[in-house]
Amino acid sequence: MTLAELVLTGDLARPARLTVPDLLRWPQHRVRVSFECATSGIQCHGFTGPRLYDVLADAGPGFDPGRRKDRLRFLIAVTGGDGHHALLSWAEIDPDFAHAPVLLGVSIDDTPLDRPGPQLVLPQDRCGARHISGITEIRVDGEYGARPPAPAPPGRVSADAP
Repeated sequence: MTLAELVLTGDLARPARLTVPDLLRWPQHRVRVSFECATSGIQCHGFTGPRLYDVLADAGPGFDPGRRKDRLRFLIAVTGGDGHHALLSWAEIDPDFAHAPVLLGVSIDDTPLDRPGPQLVLPQDRCGARHISGITEIRVDGEYGARPPAPAPPGRVSADAP
């Protein structure tokens, strides 16, 4: 049996390749979710899995831990095997900010997701569009906000000017 694998990439000290069994080493949480699917209406499922925050925090995101606000420039891009994508901010999952209980589901309704791969589960979302099935990649990107601001167009005064 071939196990699906997801790749943790980007601004991480410890990028990794993880399977569903690998995701069992973090504390497991159970959630019951109900969300609206555009194609099949209201869906209700039970998921078990680790929190996305726990998995990514262990991978060593590249922000300065001594500067709380440095985390605010980090984005998390999640890609599924079917081409679906979702984007989250680090602040959404960080306990010092929104602390959303986003999971990497390793089972759905007590059925293991070993072969199809983990699912992104956002219990707080009413719409199911960010529930990404068969995750193949999670990329953490700290480049947002790291670039210097663009110069003001000619004839305009920059907001940063004295």
